[in-house]
Amino acid sequence: MKRLTAADFDPEVLKLFDGYVHGRLTRRDFLARAARYAAGGATAATLLAQLSPSFAAPLVTPADARLKTGYQEFPSPQGYGTVRGYLAMPANAKGKLPAVLVVHENRGLNPHIEDIARRLALEGFIAYAPDALFPLGGYPGDEDKARALFPKLDQAKTRADFVAAFHALAGMPQASGKTGVVGFCYGGGIANYLATQLPELAAAVPFYGSQPSPADVAKIRAPLMIHDAGKDERILAGWPAYEAALQANKVPYQHFVYAGAEHGFNNDTTPRYDDAAAKLAWSRTVAFFKEKLS
Repeated sequence: MKRLTAADFDPEVLKLFDGYVHGRLTRRDFLARAARYAAGGATAATLLAQLSPSFAAPLVTPADARLKTGYQEFPSPQGYGTVRGYLAMPANAKGKLPAVLVVHENRGLNPHIEDIARRLALEGFIAYAPDALFPLGGYPGDEDKARALFPKLDQAKTRADFVAAFHALAGMPQASGKTGVVGFCYGGGIANYLATQLPELAAAVPFYGSQPSPADVAKIRAPLMIHDAGKDERILAGWPAYEAALQANKVPYQHFVYAGAEHGFNNDTTPRYDDAAAKLAWSRTVAFFKEKLS
């Protein structure tokens, strides 16, 4: 069966889906507006199902013998009290390893983000992916339910949880002390935020994330590698002001825009995945972390 890509959908449907994913449209609104683009026996509900993630084929399986994985909790006194996440590291590591905090999209710690953590572990990093939804019972196993839970979080506490997770990860006995962060969509915004809060952060890689305020950019000390999608009008609209602030404050950064790619292009569980863009962005990310965290 042919794998669907963004090219199989009307661009307006993709815009509607982006609005639904990011809470600007309800499910009912999406279905009502997308119905006019359904054709060939398909329905708006079919379009939504086709665009939603499928976690059937992770790139690195949870049982991969090269890795040691599991769930770990750390205290977060300024946040919700406890942060819980997925920890992955090489099974037979020699010596201390650099570490990377992995920040999910706005659905919590789903199987795709756990897969991202395992991919980083295979590259020689300790990877820790917290679940922002843990205080609300954790990722519920259903993307729509997870998306509905997300607005119920107190973002001040959630951000404090990610700060606590960073410090806990950096302080692990197996860690070298050089720690970076990578985040996707909501997580890209968190990666940008952490760069403004953590002078000890060694590298930050936001994928299509919302940008910090220009005033906060002055606090960034970490080098940045920023990945954006060419068709992501919402995120790209904030780029000129961010770039001007980065340049004014002499923050080292690289910015890559992937022509023709949609928001979410790195997520290989949905049709918005762009194979060429994702592989190039990932290879750049791994090389960047290996350089900055060594």
